[in-house]
Amino acid sequence: MLQTKTLETFANEKDTDFSQQGEVEALKEAIALFRNQLENDYPVIIGGKRFYTEDKITSINPGNTKEIIGHMSKTTQDMAEQAIQTATKTFETWKQVSAEERASYLFKAADLMRQRRHEFSAVLILEAGKNYSEADAEVSEAIDFMEFYGRSMLQLEEDRHYVKSVPTEENRLTYIPLGVGFIVPPWNFPLAICTGLTVSAVVTGNTTLVKPASVTPIIAYKFVELMEEAGLPDGVINFIPGDSSVMGDYLTGHPLTRFISFTGSKDVGLHINELAGKTAKGQKWIKRVNAEMGGKDGIVIDETADLDKAAQSIVSSAFSFQGQKCSAGSRAIIVESVYEELIEKVIQLTTELRVGNGEENYCMGPVIDERAYNTILNYIEIGKKEARLVLGGAPGNSEGYYIQPTIFIDAAPDSTIMQEEIFGPVLAIAKAKDWEEAIEIYNNTEYGLTGGFFSSNEERIQEAVQRMYCGNLYINRNVTGALVGVHPFGGFNLSGTDSKAGSYDYLKLFSQGKLHTIQK
Repeated sequence: MLQTKTLETFANEKDTDFSQQGEVEALKEAIALFRNQLENDYPVIIGGKRFYTEDKITSINPGNTKEIIGHMSKTTQDMAEQAIQTATKTFETWKQVSAEERASYLFKAADLMRQRRHEFSAVLILEAGKNYSEADAEVSEAIDFMEFYGRSMLQLEEDRHYVKSVPTEENRLTYIPLGVGFIVPPWNFPLAICTGLTVSAVVTGNTTLVKPASVTPIIAYKFVELMEEAGLPDGVINFIPGDSSVMGDYLTGHPLTRFISFTGSKDVGLHINELAGKTAKGQKWIKRVNAEMGGKDGIVIDETADLDKAAQSIVSSAFSFQGQKCSAGSRAIIVESVYEELIEKVIQLTTELRVGNGEENYCMGPVIDERAYNTILNYIEIGKKEARLVLGGAPGNSEGYYIQPTIFIDAAPDSTIMQEEIFGPVLAIAKAKDWEEAIEIYNNTEYGLTGGFFSSNEERIQEAVQRMYCGNLYINRNVTGALVGVHPFGGFNLSGTDSKAGSYDYLKLFSQGKLHTIQK
């Protein structure tokens, strides 16, 4: 079986076709079954053992704030210490396991998730506020990460990195695991990114401490439970939900922590990087930080572009999953000759979006929690003073954290709403005199994750490829929706370390090269 698992045979998982009524009914049944589990207690997992604590995280449904999804036990600092000691001990045996066996756990877990994809979608819908397609696509991405990284590990092992030998020597370069990794996934893709960050470390022979986002801990638990079902040995993944204030700095600065994989806000990512850069007493290595820290992504549109296609992409990129994507196109920069015409198209398409509960498959659901809700509304008030509000700008249904899709036009390039990551359904539009100035406005940010350029002029497209400074540039398409193995994902500047998740080279971030030379 493993012989057929090559990178050449990798294909992205197909999303569910919800035009088929049977699939809709199957998902609704899965939601009903998960609803029977609501308000359950979930444990910390260290070395395969489960620990329930009195202090708990309460996960709620952002689309219906009266509904409690579950209660997650919080890890204490003493338990965090126990977890890192367990992971360190387990590493000594796990690193000896063959690449083939390590990859086999990922393939088995992928098969299990395939069989139960609607179960995972149901949790994402209720806990994260996703609609059918957003939840289902995230499950596909999680499966892709397991399949792709498993195959990448087999390829990495097979390559064994041949280097030039001389007549009297035989030389080989191999990659060996690092040690214990502290895995900190985000809440916006709490299954896919949690899966990707974790299995990439595990398949390369490392052990992990997984701290899920506090607003979406249940879906992360379901992933860890799946890996247990796939037979992964105890202690390879240690599940440690809880408060960052209790264990975040503690584990980041711990001398036994070898690397930190983080996806989240710029401020937290910079703090992790700073703390990891300090050498703790007894530490024997320079820690690695793999960080993806968001963006202020934009789409540039010139006067030669297909305006209907551009409008559709602007709206989709800005408002899918309520703009709660690090790749969300929260800025549009339009040349003045087509500015008014394109704005009219964008407004018209946005008015067709309907806001409501993801469980009922509305196009736009709630934002994640009260803190995000208040922050976004505050940015909208700032925007009203900086630009012209032409749509939205108000809360939605009071049953959850709903906000109407909001559009500001005539925004100044240096304005707050053009510079700061809002992470909500807010689009800022700026005018440029020509396509070159538009690119300058696009580059005028401390971030550099995704960007888009709409044009039918080939010379301009090539200029945009050279001049637009971002990790993922998309021409004449959405700036969201990166596929594993197709669009390696990661950004420049304060968007992170450009780790390129979903690429073959990504696994090398969790490995270290070892040359051995044999004298003949």
